[in-house]
Amino acid sequence: MKRIYIKIAGIVNLFGAILHTIGGQIELVNPLLDSNISMQQKGELTGAWHIVTILLFLTSFLILRMGFKKVANQSKEQLKSIAILYLLSAIPFIITSYWYGVFALQWVLLMPIGILLLVGLQKPFDKQHA
Repeated sequence: MKRIYIKIAGIVNLFGAILHTIGGQIELVNPLLDSNISMQQKGELTGAWHIVTILLFLTSFLILRMGFKKVANQSKEQLKSIAILYLLSAIPFIITSYWYGVFALQWVLLMPIGILLLVGLQKPFDKQHA
């Protein structure tokens, strides 16, 4: 079964996107909107939150498309970029968890997706092996 790691990464990523959209709205965005911070801060933080939502769904689409369809080798570079982005994005959440003494769960999803993508890229990926 070719590209199983890529497929799993895409499914986990899509799960994370859905969780971010629903759970994040309830647990983080709604309390933020009910807080006493300025409207400017509320607007910018909410906008940034939804940028992440868009990125999660877009990367889910790209990863799943590349995992399930025969695509050109240049897709390896796209997946590698996503993997590196996810690994690097996990770092601030690990630091935040340590610094504030809380468990910022986001890295638990981001890091495995990045690792799964990198492992999946080690397998034959071109059209001849798809």
